[in-house]
Amino acid sequence: MSILQSMKMAFKQLRSSKLRSFLTMLGIIIGVGSVILLVSLGNGVTQKVNEQMGSLGSNLITVMNTSVNPNDKFSYEEAMKYQNIDGVKSVSPELSGQANATNDYQSKNLKVIGTNDQYQVARSLELEKGRFLLPIDVEYGQKVAVIGPNVASDLFGFSDPIGKTIRLNGLPYKVIGVLKDKGASMMGSSDDQVFIPIMAAQRLLKDTNVRTIYVETNTAEDVDFVVNTLESRLSIKFNQDGTENSTASSDQEKPYQVINQQEILSAFNTISGTLTTALGAIAAISLVVGGIGIMNIMLVSVSERTREIGIRKALGAKKRDILMQFLIESVVISVVGGIIGIIIGASGAMVFGSVADIPSGITIGTIIFSFVFSLCIGVVFGLAPANKASKLRPIDALRSE
Repeated sequence: MSILQSMKMAFKQLRSSKLRSFLTMLGIIIGVGSVILLVSLGNGVTQKVNEQMGSLGSNLITVMNTSVNPNDKFSYEEAMKYQNIDGVKSVSPELSGQANATNDYQSKNLKVIGTNDQYQVARSLELEKGRFLLPIDVEYGQKVAVIGPNVASDLFGFSDPIGKTIRLNGLPYKVIGVLKDKGASMMGSSDDQVFIPIMAAQRLLKDTNVRTIYVETNTAEDVDFVVNTLESRLSIKFNQDGTENSTASSDQEKPYQVINQQEILSAFNTISGTLTTALGAIAAISLVVGGIGIMNIMLVSVSERTREIGIRKALGAKKRDILMQFLIESVVISVVGGIIGIIIGASGAMVFGSVADIPSGITIGTIIFSFVFSLCIGVVFGLAPANKASKLRPIDALRSE
């Protein structure tokens, strides 16, 4: 008997008992669907984060003052001295705080960020209309503001906010720009924020301590050198030349952090890849359970078709033919279930990705792996029933009721 004939008989057997066939392949469907869905979602989340982090550039360094000592302060002038380090393209200090924003009709409590003109490029902010801060705005502490799209809609509705005034803690600021909608990200959303010159922010927030500094290098190759230089300068600043009032020592945590964008991305990808693999492996366990179900049903099928096997052997069918027939039946059940599972898993990943606003993460490699794995399940768990059927003696098979 040819393989094609065996496949035709296998499909005929599936059609003859549709409900039992469906229940038999249900474990495979669930297993393959779970593998596709979970691995795809893991890939989608990784892609989304990579896009968000990548939009900031691989040459961005973040310096954070984490000291609890009120004497450990960064002034704007100190931060801007990092501009002189070889390989540094721009420096963007950030002074932030909460403020009550109002106009003639609405009021909203939001985050105010004081910074300079280089902040827009460093944080990849795009303008919907108007302009961003200029050097002259920063130098003279002009009372101007660039607002996020959510702030614009909440305070001004459908009207154009450019040129209009908002009050931050009662002080008037002229709106000069509106940012494009960016959405939430790991680095925070700019949609609900107001950006003003850092000198104006110092007066508004009554604070001169810069907690965060964004340093952008000319190229990704300059990152290591700039990081090392920053670490050296910060160590000197916070150690205060080793005096007794030093806030950092060898047995204490450093009161500052220098965060390399490349290292964050690499660490996240490593963790994400491990978690995605673990999720896929857990989901694959249900495939093994589905394989056991196939083996049980095929053993029942062998018992039910004993006379059929006896007749075929009496008519000249060889042991190999019987083995091949039942093995192909097992593989067909597993493969059909695998295909249905792939369709369900891929559809679920696309729907979830659309709802959660992340890439679906479906890859050809995941689909091929799931298909091949389901095929192997059919072969492995179909061997025992097929072997049992092929070893039946014709005389014993024909005697069975």
